[in-house]
Amino acid sequence: MNDSVHQQIVISGVGGQGVLFVTRLMAEAAIRKGLPVLTSETHGMAQRGGTVISHLKVGDFASPLIRSGHADLLMAMKAEGAAQHGHYLHEDGWAVVNGGAGDAAAKDWHRLDADRRAHAIGNPRAVNLVVLGGALAAQGPTPLFCTVEDIRAVLADRLAAKSAMLEMSYKALEAGLHITDS
Repeated sequence: MNDSVHQQIVISGVGGQGVLFVTRLMAEAAIRKGLPVLTSETHGMAQRGGTVISHLKVGDFASPLIRSGHADLLMAMKAEGAAQHGHYLHEDGWAVVNGGAGDAAAKDWHRLDADRRAHAIGNPRAVNLVVLGGALAAQGPTPLFCTVEDIRAVLADRLAAKSAMLEMSYKALEAGLHITDS
């Protein structure tokens, strides 16, 4: 086990965007690496398009919740999520935000138009995997505990019986690997 890994990640979106799916993928990648992991989520009015926020801690932690000013990474499936949950980041934290270059809420964080990219590959529901790909590609001051290969392996196991969905998931992840929309 790697005792030096100590990361806190906030994933923000709205109901139906796959926030919990991305959290599970990353948690499973951590478990496969032999790392301790804690997760927690708040659903709010998720079934009606309300806010969903997930906390993911990888390393030796006692509580699954991330305090304001302590997150290393924020992944926001909507630009509004960056504005709403940006307070979780510590001063050296970084963010990957779904939104075009004109989205003021995204500050100077990594932005990518995940909606456009998901539509371009024919899977508008795959915004979550595009943003995850962006986070894996962007890497901030604290590199992520997992790699794109780790996430691909988890996807392969989870979607083994659904080859078409697996291929679309790989395409979505790949679509996010090029951070150029800023």
